[in-house]
Amino acid sequence: MTYTEIMVRYGELSTKGKNRRRFIGRLQGNVTKALRRFSNLEIRAHRDRLHVILNGEDSQAVMHRLQQIFGIQNFSPSVRVERDMTQVRKMAVKMIKAQYQPGQTFKINTRRSDHHFEMDTNEINADLGGVVLDQIPGIKVQVHHPDITLRVEVRLDGIYLSSETIQGAGGLPVGSAGRGMLMLSGGIDSPVSGYLALKRGVDIQMVHFYSPPYTSAKALAKAKALTAKLAVYGGSIQFIEVPFAHIQEEIKNKVPEGYLMTVQRRLMLRLTDEIRQQRHGLAIFNGESLGQVASQTLESMAAINDVTTTPVLRPVVSLDKNEIIKIAQRINTFDLSILPFEDCCTIFAPPKPKTKPNLMRTRHYEDLIDVAGLMKEALAGIKVTEIKPDDQFLTQDQSEINQLL
Repeated sequence: MTYTEIMVRYGELSTKGKNRRRFIGRLQGNVTKALRRFSNLEIRAHRDRLHVILNGEDSQAVMHRLQQIFGIQNFSPSVRVERDMTQVRKMAVKMIKAQYQPGQTFKINTRRSDHHFEMDTNEINADLGGVVLDQIPGIKVQVHHPDITLRVEVRLDGIYLSSETIQGAGGLPVGSAGRGMLMLSGGIDSPVSGYLALKRGVDIQMVHFYSPPYTSAKALAKAKALTAKLAVYGGSIQFIEVPFAHIQEEIKNKVPEGYLMTVQRRLMLRLTDEIRQQRHGLAIFNGESLGQVASQTLESMAAINDVTTTPVLRPVVSLDKNEIIKIAQRINTFDLSILPFEDCCTIFAPPKPKTKPNLMRTRHYEDLIDVAGLMKEALAGIKVTEIKPDDQFLTQDQSEINQLL
């Protein structure tokens, strides 16, 4: 079937009242960014739906990308015919025949944006239903729960028919809920947290700490590749590299072993909060899951959170590892996350970190290092990259990667 356009229906946007126009505008922008490689498309947003006019582009490739954009409830590939009921009847039969299996039922659902058309909705439904019953033996009408619903829309420029509804990603358009910083490691949990934040409309920017020569270029490329996996949900993501080696060296030299991890995480959070302020973010997200590792006990979280009053949101805090892995596999980040390229969270890791760090001692040990000077140095060395869904970062090492998986 050669489709003419894709009709996109909004998800939660229907509940947004006076803010609806802003949400629709954001979704239109995200769809435009996500589909930028399809140069012939036209994207038109209206109050009740968004129309992607294909102009010859590959409908399957476009629909694959649409399925990953938050804010879309579902969509239907459609065929435009002239405002001639003879053509409409032929296309209606053709579309239903393409899907029909013996014993299935159908119904016709017509709507008119042009109320001056020669037939009203009930007349069109009856006309097309009769033609389908005549030309497809065995098919039956079922008004309430049909197997096939043929949607017919009468517009000024033609009549559009669709018989398939494809579920979208749901959620809210990325960027409609404000901006946040995601502390992205190379592990399984933080990309899942990023995905869940994006689903609620947050424009996340990745903050990734790297520590050459202790961490490799492959570890950095892995973090960028994970970002590209998440960029499909909104069009692009800002990736912020923060040099962290000197800070880790200072902490290792001056802080008792049991508190290395706690003080290191406090510095990460301080830096992320400063970057958030500079880039007009409203919150910080991370991949902490309660009790999963030593730094994710309530006592550790309290000692680390002590450095900021900014909301620190943890989308996977109540999920166990298997639940997080299941989401990671579904969003296609799991295989990347388990690649054994060390990130800065694993280097200098003490054998016996404090699981219940004392807050006063934590503050005292942090005072042993030049926090302000180290932060100023790290912030001066940050690098920001815009990452898009089709960007590649580990392609040269694909054979090696396949062996590691």
